[in-house]
Amino acid sequence: MPFTNPTKIISDLHLEENSVVADFGCGDGGLTLPLATHLVGGKVYAIDVQKELLDRTAKSAQDKGLSNIKFIWGDIEERGGSKIADSSVDTVILSNVLFQSSAKYSILLEAKRVLRTGGKLVVIDWLDSFGGLGPQAGDVVSPDAVREIATQAGLVEVDYSNTSDHHYVIIFVNR
Repeated sequence: MPFTNPTKIISDLHLEENSVVADFGCGDGGLTLPLATHLVGGKVYAIDVQKELLDRTAKSAQDKGLSNIKFIWGDIEERGGSKIADSSVDTVILSNVLFQSSAKYSILLEAKRVLRTGGKLVVIDWLDSFGGLGPQAGDVVSPDAVREIATQAGLVEVDYSNTSDHHYVIIFVNR
């Protein structure tokens, strides 16, 4: 499988239909929209710093009749920048975000802040630089680097897998 499959990722996470999930750096809604479809009685916070992407994703959600998404124009690199209350989210997803930021530790601290005790942080990122897609080779964030940063932020790894030939998934728990 060359690239990630959002439906499979969501299925593999075994999210309860009434879960509260935050999609940090939601971009074009590649995970936000399938999450909202899956979380029938739940809620999705879609956060991005790029207002135009957020607006497009909101329009797509409206066109699909999805009303369980709260769109937030925010900066996940800052404490409180997600604009989500402390300890209010079951799962935070960071998909293809860390390679774009120099504030990786701050992002993980913001994720930890909004996670309930026992909540999960799901990091999906590139294993490599692939044919001009994804990050430049020097920007790839290795699984070991993510583990180190997450440990420093007080998160505990509970699972690791390759979701495609070019992506990995690491799941951490907020204890």
